[in-house]
Amino acid sequence: MSASRASRFNQRSLAPVLFLAPAILFFMFYVIFPIFQSMQISLYDWDGLGDKTFVGMDNYVELMDDEAFYTSLKNNVIWLVLYMLAIPAGLFIALFLNQTVFGMRLYKSLFFFPFVISQVVVGLVFTWFYDPSFGLLNVILGWFGLGPVTILGDETWVTYGIIFAGLWPQTAYCMILYITGLNAVDPEQIEAGRLDNAKGWNMLWYIILPQLKPATFIAIVVTVIGALRSFDLVSIMTAGGPWGSSRVLAYYMYEKAFSEYGFRMGYGAAIAVVLFLIMMIYITVFLVKMYRDEKGH
Repeated sequence: MSASRASRFNQRSLAPVLFLAPAILFFMFYVIFPIFQSMQISLYDWDGLGDKTFVGMDNYVELMDDEAFYTSLKNNVIWLVLYMLAIPAGLFIALFLNQTVFGMRLYKSLFFFPFVISQVVVGLVFTWFYDPSFGLLNVILGWFGLGPVTILGDETWVTYGIIFAGLWPQTAYCMILYITGLNAVDPEQIEAGRLDNAKGWNMLWYIILPQLKPATFIAIVVTVIGALRSFDLVSIMTAGGPWGSSRVLAYYMYEKAFSEYGFRMGYGAAIAVVLFLIMMIYITVFLVKMYRDEKGH
């Protein structure tokens, strides 16, 4: 190999590394390092300012007898299950918006709108929507002669009310992913399916959805992460109430580490580690399943 060819080969090899290096360093410093730091802090009794006292696995043992932890864990499971509704909802809205009809730009703008507003605004909007005095929900119920319902003040319904609020922007996000995926669907496969008399559900299931697997993968991962880190809506809409019934692990971690509970950084870090492990298990199982499906083909 000549010197000029070797130089060009080295440049081609080094270029990707040089471009990726800043992002990798950023990811390592702000994501990977804090994960291991949280694992280390979870082994200590620490208020965030004074000296640390090593307690080993005591924080995790205490979690096993913490009723508030189990309430938060149960609510996170409910979030995980119901938040998955955003994926099929986003898909069907994307299929609707992929049509060529009059006023479609307006429809796209309306469905896209929840994605561009912050979670704080979403929380405030739905807090007003659920208000038992003047909220739109109870106004509509009043038209049918039904009494006011205090969604955010009822231990049974509060978590479902917050999840419904979260589904609004999450569905919009999944919709955007699927619209992008639909733009990349091979039209030749669509035509071939039509020649084979495939239409409706068969066209969707056997021809369109297999080509949307990358979008589905991203949608599931992002939705799972969104369900497990559901902090802002809980904080804005209920602050964990009533009586802690709407807590999730992310909010309970905040309460223990930074709130009036005594700044127990070690205990909060233990909750964060549990939340991280749940997230990793869920996503790993999904990745393995996707890999096996791809290998099977």
